[in-house]
Amino acid sequence: MKEISFQDLDALATGAWVLGTGGGGDPYCSLVAAKELYRDGRVVALLDPADLGDDDLVAMVSFQGAPLVNSERLPDPALMVKASRVMEEYIGREFTAIMSSEIGGSNGVQPLLAAASIGLPLVDADAMGRAFPDVSKTCFAVRGLQPWPLSVVDVRHNVAIIPKGVDWFWMERISRQIVTEMGSTASTCKAPRTGREVREHGILGSVTRAIEIGRLLDEARRSHADPVDRLLRQEGGLELFRGKVIDVRRRTTGGFLRGDTSIEGMDGYRGERLDLSFQNEFSVASRGGTVVATVPDLICVLDSLSGEAIGTETLRYGQRVSVIAMPSPPVFLSKIGLQHAGPAAFGFDIPFVSPFDGRT
Repeated sequence: MKEISFQDLDALATGAWVLGTGGGGDPYCSLVAAKELYRDGRVVALLDPADLGDDDLVAMVSFQGAPLVNSERLPDPALMVKASRVMEEYIGREFTAIMSSEIGGSNGVQPLLAAASIGLPLVDADAMGRAFPDVSKTCFAVRGLQPWPLSVVDVRHNVAIIPKGVDWFWMERISRQIVTEMGSTASTCKAPRTGREVREHGILGSVTRAIEIGRLLDEARRSHADPVDRLLRQEGGLELFRGKVIDVRRRTTGGFLRGDTSIEGMDGYRGERLDLSFQNEFSVASRGGTVVATVPDLICVLDSLSGEAIGTETLRYGQRVSVIAMPSPPVFLSKIGLQHAGPAAFGFDIPFVSPFDGRT
């Protein structure tokens, strides 16, 4: 195991925000909380998934709800710990390590708060390789692993356990209703995973990837290089558009932040327009009325000068942005993977469209 250093925290938050594809919540408040824990001497070790024993038990923790609500309620490390403790009590076993359900957004940083508070290592992996709005869109769901039990805890200390559900989609429907009643934000511990399941099915190395993205963007800014260009070259991504945000429409319904935004072209895109639809995360990009990218590929909106990610809840009129795409983890590109995380899973009656050759 190696330690995640204090200097790595900023890089992790920056990279996780990019991988959030607009969702997962702004990691800034979680970053502040993590730094406070580190100042108290609670440093987190990063565990290579290869070092997990077959029967080791890993806690899959995250906050669930609408990003806009999460940005108004500060993250509480004790609340995230509570969700994992409730799960331990229910299953009668203690966890060996903590792992992110999604590396994107604030949920890429918040599991570190639980790890630091409990004194457990953080596994260098997650279940999405990005952010998605619900539990049915994980690599474990695609692989058909058991989706239960699931614990939910809110700030009022209400506790709910879902002991069993028909499938991942029903687990999501039930837990989403509970979280919505709790104010559209709650701490959760998803179905525990064994070390073997993480090694064989998880998105491995994702915490390291987020830290490397953060370091790259910081170095590009300090050297006065184009951070967006550097990111595209490192991640094998493509630029979809550059322009100015001219309209944003959003609403919080059913525990999700839904809406769309329009971007007026600048530089080489003058005279054109790009429209983005989102459900917590950016889901579909259309240029001139033609769909050019969809989930599960990563659609990210970045500040054109700094390369900093912009979330669906922080989009504002007048922002100068670059819209990029990065390839999806392969697990979501299979037929069943697209059923879980393709456009139809977000209510769009369109096929998967990818800007990467051979993948439309």
